Amino acid sequence: TCVLSVKVPDPKFSSQTKDKLVSSEVRPAVEGTVYEKLAEWFEEHPNEAKAIVGKIVEAAAAREAARKARELTRRKSALDITSLPGKLADCQEKDPAKSELFIVEGDSAGGSAKQGRNRENQAVLPLRGKILNVERARFDKMLSSEQVGTLITALGAGIGRDQINMDKLRYHKVIIMTDADVDGAHIRTLLLTFFYRQMPELIERGHLFIAQPPLYKVERGRSERYMKDQAEMDLSLLEEGSADAKLTLADGSMIAGPDLLERVKTARLVKLAVERLKARAPAFAIEAAAMAGALSPDADGNVEKAADLLNQTADEGEDNWSGRISDEGGLVFQRDVRGVTEKVVLDSALRVSPDAKRLTERASDLASDYQGAAIFSGKLGDKRVFTPTALVDAVLDAGAKGMKIQRYKGLGEMNPGQLWETTLDPDARSLLRVKVHELDGADELFSRLMGDLVEPRRDFIVENALDAEIDA
Repeated sequence: TCVLSVKVPDPKFSSQTKDKLVSSEVRPAVEGTVYEKLAEWFEEHPNEAKAIVGKIVEAAAAREAARKARELTRRKSALDITSLPGKLADCQEKDPAKSELFIVEGDSAGGSAKQGRNRENQAVLPLRGKILNVERARFDKMLSSEQVGTLITALGAGIGRDQINMDKLRYHKVIIMTDADVDGAHIRTLLLTFFYRQMPELIERGHLFIAQPPLYKVERGRSERYMKDQAEMDLSLLEEGSADAKLTLADGSMIAGPDLLERVKTARLVKLAVERLKARAPAFAIEAAAMAGALSPDADGNVEKAADLLNQTADEGEDNWSGRISDEGGLVFQRDVRGVTEKVVLDSALRVSPDAKRLTERASDLASDYQGAAIFSGKLGDKRVFTPTALVDAVLDAGAKGMKIQRYKGLGEMNPGQLWETTLDPDARSLLRVKVHELDGADELFSRLMGDLVEPRRDFIVENALDAEIDA
């Protein structure tokens, strides 16, 4: 091994930085020697050669992706509209702090939003189809996606943790506005994944929001009201249904007015807890066990009382339920109907679940209120109720009398005026600001649910399936 020092008279460099020698008499000699020796080494080490070539290809792809990212965001100023996406309906406002961008699902909702918006400061960008899942895609593939390119160009701030420049962001309120169905939830999740992974500063600076369009429109006479979700709808119907109504208990006592409304709200909480548990066992059996106080692992003696409650609501000839404790500590209810044995099991895991504990805490009140049939007297007349669920259903039916209720599945079902009143008007709308409280937890969740590995996602689904709320 030797070190050879060669001096070149009058050297020529590629630039003022002098980081590259370009003298014509030196270049051929250096290139020839390097090529010859590298070729020999590659022939002797084919595996290493393949690895090096792979690195070169990856670096080239990264350079090409970076070039595309620069082209997507290269604009003379925030006012230059010549390079904006064709589907973007931009606003007139020049100040990004006063500008809003609504990202909507599909051309149908986009058309209504474009007509209903305030053109002065509200821009609308419809996205057709589902955006690419960036958790699984390479950077260059992501940039080749039409929807991703449209988003990057519209926002104007660049892409990637190292390339993004929030000073160039064209809108300081970026609002995701999707339908209230499964597809809408999926698109919203894909957009959140994109912003969290590729534009984290958008979230960190509080620029990302989720619109809360109403789920229901309620008409009574000439008046109209919009309800944000099922809970608001139910509470409104319960208030309406309990007004001027009364509940007569089995002991003859009567409940009306504010006391009745509070009683009905409590019954609704019981119904919701039962519905969350009904994936594990039939709802009617869970409710009877709750009313009898039999859900508690320390109250095995109440299982027959629960069977008696089941018999109260059973049809004649089918009211022969019996109850016992299984060897595993669960509740078993059984009856024979026309020679066929029907068996219902509430396992021990259900009895110690959080919802079962909540129901157990209310057991004494439930037993006193529904011991025998109570009678609800409302707008639809008198109705016998044996359970909290039956009471809630009776009040909801009474509250809905005379109402025209429309459930919105998609934003495209709203006309421009309705969309402005409910979702676009800053004085009336409801927005959720997207925040990340625990970075490690958010990273793990995005990787688990949106990544390539199937096993972690399947484990998550199995662990949480029984707690899922299914919108049928």
